[in-house]
Amino acid sequence: MNPVSTGAVRAYVAFGANLGDPAVALQAALAALGGLPQTTLAACSALYRSAPVGVDGQPDYTNAVIAVDTGLSASTLLAALLEIEREAGRTRDYHRAPRILDLDLLLYGDAEIHQPDLDVPHPRMHERAFVLLPLLEIAPQVVIPGHGSAAALLAGVADQPITRL
Repeated sequence: MNPVSTGAVRAYVAFGANLGDPAVALQAALAALGGLPQTTLAACSALYRSAPVGVDGQPDYTNAVIAVDTGLSASTLLAALLEIEREAGRTRDYHRAPRILDLDLLLYGDAEIHQPDLDVPHPRMHERAFVLLPLLEIAPQVVIPGHGSAAALLAGVADQPITRL
């Protein structure tokens, strides 16, 4: 693990995959995240299975949420996530295409960031059981800026099937 400055921020990253071996992809993502400068792994949820959202005919996703403590800026962390995806073989053939690895920056401390290529909190995280349930597993008191308690938001996605693996 890498030393983290005292000004570290707790960030949460969503993991998802529906191609290849998602458990292997998660272990590789954890190793890559733990190898980032000024960043240490803080927690990782269990794996969950969920149906793809907004598309038909794709395999189910395997999802998790990872917590890191980082001294990297949100934009630098996002760039690192995209590079980890690229190195894993992620392609972006079309919107919502199946993926070998998907890493989304969900939360960066309590910051609200709205830039052309970065939105934090992730704009749809409060609408997704596959994000909220694993997030609550590792951060039961977490609040999503602009939306409220993740625990309170979970009731609004109760109709989305999700299974802990």
